[in-house]
Amino acid sequence: MSEPGQIQAIWIKRMKRGPMDPVQTAQLETGRGLEGNANRGGWRQVTVLEQEAWDRATATLGVDLDPIFRRANLLVCGISLERTRGRVLRIGGCRIEIRGETKPCERMDEVHPGLKDALCPGWGGGAFGVVLEGGPIAQGDPVLFEDLPDL
Repeated sequence: MSEPGQIQAIWIKRMKRGPMDPVQTAQLETGRGLEGNANRGGWRQVTVLEQEAWDRATATLGVDLDPIFRRANLLVCGISLERTRGRVLRIGGCRIEIRGETKPCERMDEVHPGLKDALCPGWGGGAFGVVLEGGPIAQGDPVLFEDLPDL
């Protein structure tokens, strides 16, 4: 396995279009997502944002914006999310299967003009996935992708 990244932040959204509440710890529930989060079940149980992608997008715009504005559940650093569909992200004993790219929407331009387009390249808006194995997670936990099987 490669060097692990790290969880930088965890956010829980109490209601659709509601505020994102920062938390130090959270519980991932198998097949459901984050305990207490408005969006549960389905294909988008957890959304993940890469710190480095956020930093590139905001630098392109010449602004310093808090990544909470992206409205993802998890902020990670030290790993690339680009083109990881089908891979499994491990956070401690938890496992999340990445199902696809989280495409930035028009709400990003409400935060700052041009942010939507700045987040488009290289999966800059992040990824979404389903929880295969739940459990507790915390800020600072190591994050890494499981090795791909030999073909």
